[in-house]
Amino acid sequence: MSKIYKLFLFLTVCLCFSCVEEDEFADNPKGNFEALWKIFDEHYCFFSEKGVDWNEVHQRYARQIDAEMTEGQLFQVMANMIGELRDGHVNLYSSFDLARYWSWHEDYPSNFSDSLLNRYLGTDYKIASSLKYRKLDDNIGYIYYGSFQSGIGGGNLDDVLLYLAPCRALILDIRDNSGGNLQTAEKLAARFTNEEILVGYMQHKTGRGHNDFSKMEEQRLKPSSGLRWQKPVVVLTNRQVFSAANEFVKYMKCCPNVTVVGDQTGGGAGLPFTSELPNGWTVRFSACPMYDRNRQCTEDGISPDYRVDLTDEDFRRGQDTIIEYARHLINEP
Repeated sequence: MSKIYKLFLFLTVCLCFSCVEEDEFADNPKGNFEALWKIFDEHYCFFSEKGVDWNEVHQRYARQIDAEMTEGQLFQVMANMIGELRDGHVNLYSSFDLARYWSWHEDYPSNFSDSLLNRYLGTDYKIASSLKYRKLDDNIGYIYYGSFQSGIGGGNLDDVLLYLAPCRALILDIRDNSGGNLQTAEKLAARFTNEEILVGYMQHKTGRGHNDFSKMEEQRLKPSSGLRWQKPVVVLTNRQVFSAANEFVKYMKCCPNVTVVGDQTGGGAGLPFTSELPNGWTVRFSACPMYDRNRQCTEDGISPDYRVDLTDEDFRRGQDTIIEYARHLINEP
């Protein structure tokens, strides 16, 4: 079992025990509001990074709570309160709505087009589990992986890399991949290193104070025992690369012969955890901060090596500016 995943399991166990110790609150507007505020106060991990005074937020929103308010009104006040954190991993789930913060990608150019993707893939591309792949006409391999929610097996990766082995280089497109399983991200990245490497650090909460964290624990990526890629790789990113996909980019930037092209990723560097309010609503939040190998938090995203945006002119010509830039880097190093 990898050290990265062991740390994830350790975090999960620690947080499970901490949830057992939660104080009880009444199932009424005030009780649910106070429960939500306290869960974040004791377990959320990015107050400093977000620059939020959580006590001031409590004072401001507590005045909006009324014993006679409807469920919909309560939900909106609570959604607005946790929205102050500007965190894509923060959600409130009810039977009638989902509170979310999506400005981490909605306020930026998409830098991705399904129609252009289909043009490059054509109709005869291959599919291995959730990987779509083919050889481009200049002998460059191309893989599109749209979500780490969809697992991939070791056999899938062996077959895909073996098929693309004659290619001069590989373009690995993860644009619009908003995350999923961290183990899957690690499994894929392990195909691009021949030695164990330091890829970052992780912490977990050790107490109820905003700054009560463990020491930084190393995240190390071990090479896969399966087929590994030895040639240049260009990873394509946009703002909707988030969470586990953000971590994948972090890993890949530590691997040899890897270049990242596109837009800054969307971030999401806190492992999410869930808890429940007295009325049964579920809340998800960032509970465990992660950092790059330079101990810098990647919550706000990871910058590419080459910043490239899709252009309207290229789109009208049926060309993906970011893919074409990657091909240019490979063809004219």
